[in-house]
Amino acid sequence: MQLSKNVFRVLFAGGVSVLVSCNQGSKGAGADGFSTDTTIIAAGEASFGKNCKSCHGFLQDGIGPQLGGITEKFSAEWLIRFIKNPAEVIASGDKDAQQLHEKYKAIMPSFQAMDEAELNAIVSFLHTKKNTAVAADNDSTAIANPFPKPIPFSDITINLKPLMQIPASAKTAPLARITKLVAQPGTGDLCILDLRGKLYKVINNQPVVYMDISKLRPRFIEQPGLGSGFGSFAFHPDFQKNGLLYTSHTEAAGSANADFKYNDSIKVALQWVLTEWKTSDPKAPVFSGTGREILRVNFVSVIHGMQEIVFNPYAKPGDKDYGMLYACIGDGGSVEQGYPLIPHNTSHIWGTVIRIDPRGNNSKNKQYGIPGDNPFVNSTDDSRLKEIYCYGFRNPHRISWTKAREMLVFNIGQHEIESIYMVKPGQDCGWPIREGIFSINPYGNINAVHPLPADDSVYHITYPIASFDHDEGNAISGGYEYTGSSIAMLKGKIVFGDIPSGRVFYIESNDNKPGKMAAIKELHIAINGKPETLDKACGNKRVEIRFGEDTAGELYVLTKADGKVYKVASATATQ
Repeated sequence: MQLSKNVFRVLFAGGVSVLVSCNQGSKGAGADGFSTDTTIIAAGEASFGKNCKSCHGFLQDGIGPQLGGITEKFSAEWLIRFIKNPAEVIASGDKDAQQLHEKYKAIMPSFQAMDEAELNAIVSFLHTKKNTAVAADNDSTAIANPFPKPIPFSDITINLKPLMQIPASAKTAPLARITKLVAQPGTGDLCILDLRGKLYKVINNQPVVYMDISKLRPRFIEQPGLGSGFGSFAFHPDFQKNGLLYTSHTEAAGSANADFKYNDSIKVALQWVLTEWKTSDPKAPVFSGTGREILRVNFVSVIHGMQEIVFNPYAKPGDKDYGMLYACIGDGGSVEQGYPLIPHNTSHIWGTVIRIDPRGNNSKNKQYGIPGDNPFVNSTDDSRLKEIYCYGFRNPHRISWTKAREMLVFNIGQHEIESIYMVKPGQDCGWPIREGIFSINPYGNINAVHPLPADDSVYHITYPIASFDHDEGNAISGGYEYTGSSIAMLKGKIVFGDIPSGRVFYIESNDNKPGKMAAIKELHIAINGKPETLDKACGNKRVEIRFGEDTAGELYVLTKADGKVYKVASATATQ
């Protein structure tokens, strides 16, 4: 049985919530350790559907491997031991674990908080699933190694200065699910987001809770993890005058009527909610004020939600883009779940970047405006969503703008390709009929990529300006063009990374040309002047790196595994 390249990253999608009163050796357990008790299996199935289905199926790999037949190779004891602490199993010398680690170059997070009953229910359900996986495309055009040449190291070392420790929001890694750092307009105060529900403001070099979304929105949920929780935040550029702040967060399915929904025969896993908040005092260290819901979206699974909301930092008062809010709406895992018609459809919101006027009211629900210069505003096709700015994304993770005012979308791919797109209004970036500069079959094996078809030009797809394959990393972490003044060696470089490994890359902004792939190089890393890698620094092979930027254009690095924040303090020629 073949496992995906993400096997250790997400063998199981998240924490399991199963109320089972028996232990591993309870009634119905066979000599092989798998329970045959129908109540336990049913509980395991329900929990798998709620917490694991987003990443795993039984036909083909998704974010994680397909799990049909997994118990034919691994015992219940091995699976439970591995899920609890994969790093420990690898370090113990276990040959299966070591071989998989050597092949897939990643380690899934540990789930030591799960008890034996919870784990037994899951693995017992898995034992009922045989290997019926979709075979790899029997097609000589399938590309085994999309980019054979490895990413080279540059001759630049960036020096990271430890800035602060964000309070732990869990007892095991990731200690703090910190995903975003930006500066508050007007004051320049750094603000840092923990997906588990808290937005911090840095005061006197210490993180202070500015907003706790769980107290403001009691229906807020942050489980089962992955992208769910307090997704993003964005201060209105006039925040110091109008006190407006925008957030995205998740709530359970059915919490309220969704503005964007699909066929009701397809289950809803959760809802993403976009909210406008008005603070009573923009200068206060802690938020106090009121909120109103702007829009709500149903999602097929817990992955690929509303990962980014942002204003264009280069737009000035009087510009058409000033005060317009962009939101990244992922495909919700719909393609992996067998619904490829949900994204890549301009009558649907999923797999798009939308652009709205949060202060307007000409939307269908009257809670926001649709800018008059959006690309589909004047379309004669009434089914087209006028909110859409560009589309064809699997998981548009981050947006940033270059100094030349080019808009970049960092898109996390499926099984092979991570990409950066330079987009313009109305463009189609291809998912799920394209992954990066390759073709895929959304109705077949979506983990195989193929050369573009001979008639590719008729599809009018916009292709990325930079990509790397999964030999180099598993999930791109969107970054920024360095525009600061303290590090001359980074001038004109767009810095980004790979989420799990913590590797840091760059491309030259001058290489941003439609139809041409920019060369990617890797940056060496030092911490306090000492050469280091981030996985070693945080003591975890799964680093979960993110990037931040302050008002001066200086860059920051966040590591979720240990909840640390670093400032990119300097750069030197690598010795």
